[in-house]
Amino acid sequence: MPPVTVRIMHPEPAADAGPLERWVATERSALARWHCEGFAAAGAPDVAVVSGPPDATSFGARLRALVRADRPAGLVVLGSGAIPLATAGDLRDFVAVAGAEERLALANNRYSADVVAIAGAWPSLAEVPDLPSDNALPRWLEEVAGYEVRDLRRRWRLAIDIDGPLDLVLLGTDSGRDVDLGRVKAAIVAVRRTAGDPRAELLVAGRTSAAALAWLERSAAARTRALIEERGLRTSVAGQRPPASVLGALLERDGPESLGAHLRRFGEAAIVDTRVLLAHRLGADESDWPVAEDRFASDLLLAERIADPWLRALTESAASAPIPILLGGHTLVGPGVRLVVAGRPPGPRWR
Repeated sequence: MPPVTVRIMHPEPAADAGPLERWVATERSALARWHCEGFAAAGAPDVAVVSGPPDATSFGARLRALVRADRPAGLVVLGSGAIPLATAGDLRDFVAVAGAEERLALANNRYSADVVAIAGAWPSLAEVPDLPSDNALPRWLEEVAGYEVRDLRRRWRLAIDIDGPLDLVLLGTDSGRDVDLGRVKAAIVAVRRTAGDPRAELLVAGRTSAAALAWLERSAAARTRALIEERGLRTSVAGQRPPASVLGALLERDGPESLGAHLRRFGEAAIVDTRVLLAHRLGADESDWPVAEDRFASDLLLAERIADPWLRALTESAASAPIPILLGGHTLVGPGVRLVVAGRPPGPRWR
């Protein structure tokens, strides 16, 4: 089998990063080190973390530079927050595909990739374009580079990606932190209680999946109402229609402070992907959104820590609503619904 190289991409926090951003970066760094040990045990002889301060360099440009410098035969590339619930067997599967002789690739999810294994990475990836993120890599490999792309999206645990502090709370990585987590933990408990009530209805809004909804139908006593919007937000390309959201249109008409009242009409609890609402309002480019520290504070229902007026009003409305509401990103409305409804796994294995 050709030797396999594993590169774990870890963005360091900016010099002016807030405490929530630094908390997430610290845990992602620890997870990256844990993955180094795991991939080495899975048979990859060359495993390293590639880190640096944030800048405007695209994922594609970083990958192109990495491949030209290292010329790897087989490559596994992932973000430092990816697949925290992966098993040793999962890691072996990625290493095996990266070491294959045929033109083969494996992603955790071909439509929203956080980890991709590529056989024959050199020279195949030497001219990879400036892809905005790793999410788009499987599509390029299949449509342009001629790879057979397989994925493991049936393994829900591989869809977990640490993008913010709420993901850490759901994973049980919140001990010893000087952050008020009382509101969001109370909301999680209340949503879980509602999901167990056969007389109630749970609303899930945003980039959720058929798999997550099917699991809710099997596992939650409450009825499920779903508003599925903007799947593929991070893989959109120039020329596609701009992001749009039905819930976002209501807020556009009635203001962010109306969120709680609208959601109350549709269910007894709600789980909402606020990144879709931000994309509806400001476009798909995250650089135009409120800063990460504001988004992270919103996920924890800490409205008083948010500088952006629109996001602060939205968060205040959710926190004070007569029904429990959780705000977050892709992980929350996707695989995270299992952690909300069924309970989080025991503490982090990477510590």
